[in-house]
Amino acid sequence: MKRVDFKTKGILSAGVFWQRSVAVCRKAVPALMVAALLLASCGKDNGDDPGPGPNPPDPDPTPTPKTEYLTFATKTANQISVKEVSTGEYEMSMTGTDPYIFTNSLERTNPADSCILTFQYRCDKEISFLQLFFASTPSSGVSEDRSVKVDGIPASQTWKTWKANVSESLVKFAWGKAGNCLRVDFGDKSGIKLYIKGIHFRGMTEQEKQEAEEEEENSKSEAAFENNLKSYLSTLYPSSTSVTSVEAGLTKITVKGNCSASGSYSLCEIPPYVDLLKTTKFEFKTALTDGTFSKEMDRYVERDGFKYDRTLSKWAIVENGDTKDKLVSHARYATEIASTQQLPAAKPASKKGLGGYHLGGPESDLDDLGITSITMNVSFVGMMSLSPSGNSIAHEYGGKTYYFDKGSVENYDKTLQAAQKRNIVVAAILLVAPSSSEVGKLLLHPDYTSRGIYTMPNMTNPESVNCYAAALDFLASRYCQTGSPYGRIHHWIMHNEVDAGLDWTNMGVKPITIYTDTYLKSMRMCYNIARQYDPNTEVFASFTHSWTEAASDSYASRDMLDLLRKFGTAEGDFQWAVAYHPYPQDLNDAKTWNDNKASFNMNTKLVTFKNLEVLSAWAQKSENKYKKTIKRSVWLSENGTNSRTYADMYLKEQAAGFAYAWKKLKKLDGIDAMQWHNWIDHPEEYGLRIGLRKFPNDPDDPMGRKLVWYAYQAAGTSTEDAVFEPYKAVIGIDNWNIIQEVQ
Repeated sequence: MKRVDFKTKGILSAGVFWQRSVAVCRKAVPALMVAALLLASCGKDNGDDPGPGPNPPDPDPTPTPKTEYLTFATKTANQISVKEVSTGEYEMSMTGTDPYIFTNSLERTNPADSCILTFQYRCDKEISFLQLFFASTPSSGVSEDRSVKVDGIPASQTWKTWKANVSESLVKFAWGKAGNCLRVDFGDKSGIKLYIKGIHFRGMTEQEKQEAEEEEENSKSEAAFENNLKSYLSTLYPSSTSVTSVEAGLTKITVKGNCSASGSYSLCEIPPYVDLLKTTKFEFKTALTDGTFSKEMDRYVERDGFKYDRTLSKWAIVENGDTKDKLVSHARYATEIASTQQLPAAKPASKKGLGGYHLGGPESDLDDLGITSITMNVSFVGMMSLSPSGNSIAHEYGGKTYYFDKGSVENYDKTLQAAQKRNIVVAAILLVAPSSSEVGKLLLHPDYTSRGIYTMPNMTNPESVNCYAAALDFLASRYCQTGSPYGRIHHWIMHNEVDAGLDWTNMGVKPITIYTDTYLKSMRMCYNIARQYDPNTEVFASFTHSWTEAASDSYASRDMLDLLRKFGTAEGDFQWAVAYHPYPQDLNDAKTWNDNKASFNMNTKLVTFKNLEVLSAWAQKSENKYKKTIKRSVWLSENGTNSRTYADMYLKEQAAGFAYAWKKLKKLDGIDAMQWHNWIDHPEEYGLRIGLRKFPNDPDDPMGRKLVWYAYQAAGTSTEDAVFEPYKAVIGIDNWNIIQEVQ
C-alpha cells in the first residue's frame, strides 16, 4: 500500500504533532494568539512548470512596517536545487525525497501576536505536506520533538497565498527570539518545482480570530464528549436494567434484557448516525414493563426515506423524563446475526502471504512463492455512483439503487478469482478516498482535513449511513457467495493505520476515545453486514508499529486495542481481529535487530520485527481474546524490510531482515500470517525499495527478483536453512535461537 509515513527522519512520524492550539495560546498571549485549525488557503490547480510570472500586490491582510521577511540560507539546502531570483524570492527544484532548507536567523524577536506563517507561491505539482522544525540557533540542530507538520502546498500556475497557524508551536517551543531559525521540509517527493516569496509571520485577521473562537468552543465540546465516553465505559450499570442480548434474524430483531426497577422505562434504538451520549430525548422507543423482557421487532423499517436495517443499530434502556431521558444501561449491538448461507471457514495454510496483490504483476509468484493469504486494496468511492451509466452494475440497498462501475468491479473479480483457484485466503482493505463526486461528498467525514490520504466514512446522517452500508453490502453480497463465482473475500481490514488517523483515516484532530468510538461504528457496520453472508468473516483493525509510543498527532496502538476491548465488554463482543504493521523502527534500515525502541516487554515503545514476541503474547492473553476464550486472528498485514539501493550489501540486509522476522514468526503461536509489502518496488513509495522485486522500469533488471524474493520462496520449505544461512553473518548471530521471553 502506498505509504505517507514521513519516515525520512528515521522514525515513523515520531514526535510531531498537528496543530490544535486555542487553549494554549490564550494562556500565553492576548486574543491575537488564539489558535485556529491549520489551513491552507487555496485549491488545487494542476499544471505544467509555472515558470516566471508577474508579481501581484502583496495580499497580506495585516501589513505592518515592522514585518520581518524571512530569507533562506541557500547553502543549507538538502536535496533542493535553489536559486534566489530576487531578494526574498526563490526558485526551488526538489531533487530527492527529503528536501529541506533552513531560514536565516531572525534579526529581532517575532511579535507575540504574529502566529500566522505565510508566503506566496507557484508550484507545478502538489507538495503533500510541510514540516517545520523550530531551531533555537542554526548550530543547535533540529529534532522531531520540536517540529510540526502542516498542510501542504496545492499545485498552482498562478501566484497563490499559503498560510498556517503555528501559534501552539511558537508557545510550546518558546520560539521567536532573535537568533532563532526554522528548517522547512517540503514534503517527500522529488521532481517538483516551487517558486516562493514573501515568507513572514503576521497576526490573525478578524475572520481568523472568529474561526479560532469557534474552534475553541468545539474543542471544549469534544473534551466534554471524550470525558463522557470514558465515564460511560467505566460505569457499572445495575443488572436490574440491562440489555443482555440482541439477535438479528432474517426478518426479525430480538432484544432481551431486564428492567426490574420502579418508574417509567423504555428500550431505545440508536442508529449509527445518532450519538448515544449526545442525545437528550430518544426518538425510537419501546415501552418496558417491570421484569425481564424479550422484544421481537421487524428487522426492516421505513425511516428517513430508507428501508432501514436495524441490524446496524444498538439498543439501550433509559428512564423516561419530561425533558431528558436518563441512560441506565450500556447500549448493546447485535452479536448473533443470521446468515443466508453457510460458507466454510478458511484459514491460511501457512503463515506466508503477500500484501496489496493486484493485477499486472507476475501471477506466477503466487505459486512460486507458496502464497496462502493476500491483502487487496478496495477503494470503492471511485467506482460507486448514485445514477446509472452505460457500464454499471445496479445494487439495491435500503430501498435505494446504487451503481458500481462494471470495469472496476471486474478487475476485482479477476484478482479474487486468481486467489480463489489457489485456495488463498483474502482480506480486503477498505479505503474511503476523499472525492468531489456525489458519493464522495456523502462519505467524506464532516471533520476531514486535507492532510488525510483517506477519510473516515461519514456516518453522521441517514443518507450517508445508507450509502456506506450499500457499498459494504454490495461487496459482501458479491464476494461472499456459495461457490465463489467472482472469487471470495474472507475478511475485511477496516481502513488503514488508524492510530495514524490524520494521515490514513482522517476525521480531523480527535481525542482517542471519540476517534475509536467512530472507528468502531465503521467496524460494526461492516461486521454486521458481512456476517449476513458469511458467518465466519472477521473485521481487522489496522495499526502501525507504534505500541505505547505514539506520535503526538497520533495514538498508541495498544491504547486503541484496549479501547476496542472495553467497548466490546460494554456493548457486546464481536470477532474483530488485528492487522499489524511491524515495520522496522527506521523504515529505511532493514537491520531491524538493532531497533532500540523495540524491547521485550509489554510496555515496549514499538513492536517491530525485532520483538514480535510482544504482539504474540498480547494475542494469547485471555482478556484480549474473543469472549475471553477464542484467540483473535493476528495478521502482519503490511510490513517489509528495505534495500536502500540495489547494491549487494543492501540487498543482503533486506533479505536478512526478512529471515530474522520469519524465524521468529514461525514459532509464535499468537500470530497467524504475514503479508509482505511491497510485492514490487514502487516509484511512489517515497524512496523505499521494500519490494520482493525491483522497480518495473529499472534500466538493468526491470521487475527483477531480489535476494529477498528467493529467501521468501525458501521460507517454510526444505531449503529454508540453506538459503537463510548467509544471513546469520549479516545479523551477527551463530544460530536461529532468537526467540526472547517477554517480561
